[in-house]
Amino acid sequence: MIRLHHVPWGRSFRVLWLLQEMGITPDEIVRYRIGDRAMRGAGLLGVSPAGRIPALEIDGITIFESAAILQYLCESRPEPGFGRPPGHPERVRYLELMGFAETQASLVEQLNLNHLFLRPPAKPSPTVVKLNTLRLADTLRALEGMVEGEYLLPSGFSAADAMLGFNLFAAPFYVRMDPFPRLRDYWGRISARPGFRAAAAIEGPQDFYARDFYEVPGDG
Repeated sequence: MIRLHHVPWGRSFRVLWLLQEMGITPDEIVRYRIGDRAMRGAGLLGVSPAGRIPALEIDGITIFESAAILQYLCESRPEPGFGRPPGHPERVRYLELMGFAETQASLVEQLNLNHLFLRPPAKPSPTVVKLNTLRLADTLRALEGMVEGEYLLPSGFSAADAMLGFNLFAAPFYVRMDPFPRLRDYWGRISARPGFRAAAAIEGPQDFYARDFYEVPGDG
């Protein structure tokens, strides 16, 4: 039994995507929505102590945190070559990218919170939103410089592409991508992969973002 605890088009998409790249479809996908009471229920808390997704039940164990899940999948199923094990010449950059993905995703999360979840009388701070938007743009600028070939690592597609690919789905709702031609081309390549397309077909259309782009709110 493989069971994925999942929010559609959330960070758990990384796990669904890599599973599809490996030719694995979960036996069950338990779907949640941000803010639902079910995310504080015993079902999710029993597999993810902070009530966060993703969590994956596989091989008789339960594991949470997307980077840990992807690392586990690559180590327990090394045949596709999506990990970079100790001793691999790309190991250090691979680990950097896996960590950098969460640095970037934390900024997306803060912008999601401010733009989508805060409601009157709680209003987002324009200063905080502007700062996080600029920080997100800085991470995109850094990533633009890291994309030198078809994928993030010279030897080909890896779990790092799945980790950072999710961010490139979300970031354009907050940062204009015109200054980042490499990232635009890179997104086109990874989102055209059969594994990504299979995962997206399972997801269906995204209904998380109601606008095509979210501007920084004005001071008024």
